[in-house]
Amino acid sequence: MEAGAEEEDLLLAAAGRGEGAAFRRLTERHGDRAFSVALRITGRRGDAEDVVQEAFLRAWQHAARWRPGRARFSTWLHRVVVNLCLDRARAAARERPAPMEAAMELADPAPGAEQRLAQQERERAVLEAVRALPERQRAALALVHAGGLGQAEVAEVLELSVGAVESLLSRARRSLRERLATAEER
Repeated sequence: MEAGAEEEDLLLAAAGRGEGAAFRRLTERHGDRAFSVALRITGRRGDAEDVVQEAFLRAWQHAARWRPGRARFSTWLHRVVVNLCLDRARAAARERPAPMEAAMELADPAPGAEQRLAQQERERAVLEAVRALPERQRAALALVHAGGLGQAEVAEVLELSVGAVESLLSRARRSLRERLATAEER
């Protein structure tokens, strides 16, 4: 087992005994990456913050039951974050149709406004293309690009084979290329 994983197991054991400082170290170590993954999947800062808070709350509640050596804490945490994001997306889809993007800010007529507007349009097109991906493709992309995980770790988080993750990523990237090419033609 890696030294980092051993340290995390010790921190979780301490957190399981109610030691807040140990748990704080875990949140400091993994909070930013968990937030990045959640933000990439949900697309909304507030939702991402809620998801990460809920994920760490679950980690705190289950710290006493953590079994060292079974899985890395980071892998478990990413799985919880992805599942919470997907649960939110499914609940939102049942409640209402997908919301349209908020209206773009009015462009400043000052020099450079045209470039800023073009950049905003590109960012909006990428965001729309990512949001249009199926949930699992979006999650796999987020874990690789925002979470910094390798394909083997993504496979563990999503409970898939490495080959299935490779296929998800390939389809997601192909779909993004096609959607963005179509958006640029407009």
